[in-house]
Amino acid sequence: MRKVAILAAENSVLSTIASPMDMFLQAGVMWNMTMGERPDPLFEVKIVTADGQPVTALNQVPVIPSCSMHDITDIDLIVIPSQGFFYDIESAIHHERADWLTSWYEKGADLASICAGTFTLAATGLLDGRQATTHWALARKFRELFPAVDLQTDRMVTEDDRLFCGGGISADADLSLYLIEKYCGRELALQGSRCMLVELDRNAQSPFAVFIPKKDHGDEEILSAQKWIEQNFHASFTMDSLASRAGMSTRRFNRRFKSATGETAVKYLQHVRVDACKMELVTTRKTFDEISPAVGYENVSFLRRVFRKSVGLTPVDFRRKFGSTQS
Repeated sequence: MRKVAILAAENSVLSTIASPMDMFLQAGVMWNMTMGERPDPLFEVKIVTADGQPVTALNQVPVIPSCSMHDITDIDLIVIPSQGFFYDIESAIHHERADWLTSWYEKGADLASICAGTFTLAATGLLDGRQATTHWALARKFRELFPAVDLQTDRMVTEDDRLFCGGGISADADLSLYLIEKYCGRELALQGSRCMLVELDRNAQSPFAVFIPKKDHGDEEILSAQKWIEQNFHASFTMDSLASRAGMSTRRFNRRFKSATGETAVKYLQHVRVDACKMELVTTRKTFDEISPAVGYENVSFLRRVFRKSVGLTPVDFRRKFGSTQS
């Protein structure tokens, strides 16, 4: 039986503690009982905290641990729940947890983080030069803090040398099923998927993501250009004209725009137009041929290619997945 510890902390998102616990504890149990067979539990799961004392989850529900993390003497997998926006990588307890995680990794334990839990995992330094993922909305902050990590925010789950990451809060189920398959095989993961009504092999965050432009860079001329793009994305204009509006040469404008926002002006415009297209698809019944010129693309085929590359779904599939079912 594999042993799992879930490392809870103050302001952890409760579902990222409870959901993995349920997924692991039900492996070999719920399916067997459904089929009239004897339960055969495959995992032993404990909730631990740094000092063994209860912590309060983000929704103010108390989380009672089995013990302190330092009381653990044998473990196969440590799960790091999400703390949402409440992680503090400078706190003493954060460093204590990072050291403990590193110690167990060096002893052979696997480490798995969920959503913002990847910040804690990255603080160990173990992710440097390795692939990881976190929630798409946290990507910019993560890259600022941990530039040496190969962040793959388009992916729901990553694995690199016994380090596992789940992208969002609901990716706790995706990550749990991924690990169950890794440890116990495909059939056990399928059993969990069927019993929990969780889709197996969800592997991309891109259909859920929205463009969050960087605007805290302090370059007022570029900020003005960003706002102009967002207000006039449906119009036809060139980068030369945009640079002229900003009172710069095109070369200087492009350099400053990329430096300030992290994106080229062309790519920025593309992001804005694709997001506008997504909104039209889910809130209206317009055809894609009607939407395309309304968001600034006369070439419908070009927008379709850009959309598919950016979102990971065709416009038809995106509308089917996220559009309103009401008439």
